Amino acid sequence: MPNIVLFSGSSHQDLSQRVADRLGLELGKVITKKFSNQETSVEIGESVRGEDVYIIQSGCGEINDNLMELLIMINACKIASSSRVTAVIPCFPYARQDKKDKSRAPISAKLVANMLSVAGADHIITMDLHASQIQGFFDIPVDNLYAEPAVLQWIRENITDWKNCIIVSPDAGGAKRVTSIADRLNVEFALIHKERKKANEVDRMVLVGDVKDRVAILVDDMADTCGTICHAADKLLSAGATKVYAILTHGIFSGPAISRINNAAFEAVVVTNTIPQEDKMKHCSKIQHCKKTNLRSELFMLSLPRRSYPALHVNRTKASLFQRTSNSDPYVGHELW
Repeated sequence: MPNIVLFSGSSHQDLSQRVADRLGLELGKVITKKFSNQETSVEIGESVRGEDVYIIQSGCGEINDNLMELLIMINACKIASSSRVTAVIPCFPYARQDKKDKSRAPISAKLVANMLSVAGADHIITMDLHASQIQGFFDIPVDNLYAEPAVLQWIRENITDWKNCIIVSPDAGGAKRVTSIADRLNVEFALIHKERKKANEVDRMVLVGDVKDRVAILVDDMADTCGTICHAADKLLSAGATKVYAILTHGIFSGPAISRINNAAFEAVVVTNTIPQEDKMKHCSKIQHCKKTNLRSELFMLSLPRRSYPALHVNRTKASLFQRTSNSDPYVGHELW
């Protein structure tokens, strides 16, 4: 019976330590460094022969370096005769490049999927994929975990007049996400149709729905330069919303994002910790973590094979952690990492 060995990449060591603490494990020994020509070097510091290996590496920060580090770690464990290698990727890199939307455009998310498979990954665990069809790019099992229960809990616990709120999608692609949340809260929803001149630059926005005299809650899977959500906040306030919140799974916050949030009319911008936020929170008081509903390891534990960690399945049943958003929706976790 293989044991679990948990390794952390360089991208988000705090999250890896939290998961290890929650599981009652110690992080495995691994040394990552750069050669003088900037090649990545990885040394696995303990035996993984016959073991069930989990490697946690989020697609953030120096994304290309972190992705290469993850691939090398997977391959190093695989050729060291590990029983199985699972890549835990809270924020999947290149997820927005998921389709051929113009001539000669690459489908980079498919390329990343191929690279992970060829490196030797047997299983992928990720969080709120930008496009669910990315799961189909793999020929290995993919667990796409959802932040919806965390969003619901944060709204109920932190917005006093949430029963008078309206859930808003900043683009048409997030309509299914906000309708599911609105149905669970028994409130109405709205969406904003946006037209882009080019990537990271919004040309025009059209609001579909009535937000007058209501608390507007923008919900999206990620925000990068924050142009979309900041323009959306202005649009909602001009349409009569009393307050505007934003809740995001992946707070990338690159480029002018922090200054835009500081200058925007948000009450709060709430994120999970799939990406480290400590430095950004120092420069923007509006950014908040989902504290009680922060990413924990319960779903990670339930993704482990029963033979590897049976006590977890005895002590916390799937019935208490999982619930359906509707008859047709996939299971989503009630608590997160």
